[in-house]
Amino acid sequence: MPEILRLDAVCRRFSGLQALSEVTLGISSGEVLGLIGPNGAGKTTLVNTVCGVTPASSGRVIFMGQDITGIKTYQAARRGLSRTFQIVQPFAELTVLDNVAAAALFSQAGESLKSAREEARAHLAFVGLEAQAGQSAATLTLAMRKRLELAKALAMKPKLLFLDEVNAGLNSAEVEKATALIHQLAADGITIVMIEHLMKVVLNVCSRIAVLHNGRLIADGPPREVIRNPAVVEAYLGQQYAQRSAGHG
Repeated sequence: MPEILRLDAVCRRFSGLQALSEVTLGISSGEVLGLIGPNGAGKTTLVNTVCGVTPASSGRVIFMGQDITGIKTYQAARRGLSRTFQIVQPFAELTVLDNVAAAALFSQAGESLKSAREEARAHLAFVGLEAQAGQSAATLTLAMRKRLELAKALAMKPKLLFLDEVNAGLNSAEVEKATALIHQLAADGITIVMIEHLMKVVLNVCSRIAVLHNGRLIADGPPREVIRNPAVVEAYLGQQYAQRSAGHG
């Protein structure tokens, strides 16, 4: 499959802190990539750099053959780059439906409110929130807010979707539901990059894993290979996990 995204020696500095250091990574169209690593490794910074929140200090970001280094967030959204946020903050005063419609209006020039709401209903049905469409977003449980966040991201018609800790704080039944939705999105051909701490989910969903540590890419490859990589075991997984996984592999 052709590459949809390429990071070419991307660096991001915040005054004295080197948050990303020479990250070079290609992502193929239709792929589901797991992006893992310890807290503070630079995972969310990488997503922010691609999506225009905090542009790269140096290096290049290429999306669908176009150099988008330094792009604005609304321009990124209109090109088909969409993401969920680790800290879910819906527009609490709006209804669930209008939260999703607002995302459609933001990302698509010339969209009418009527058509945005129609689209929003379809996305809410997909994530299982149709019955909550008229409720205030403030009334939703954490699991429902996570699904609302996904519906908002889908309303932006993504070609590439970043999922930032979509399972954090969910119980095992809720994680299973979220994982089923991700499988469905992948089957529909959306390219997905997942930041995820639950290795069971990563191994279930991802065709490839990239590992960040201290802002550097330390491993990239098939899941079973990466979780046996000594550098990954030392930096992130720990010996116990690696031995347990080797026993199941």
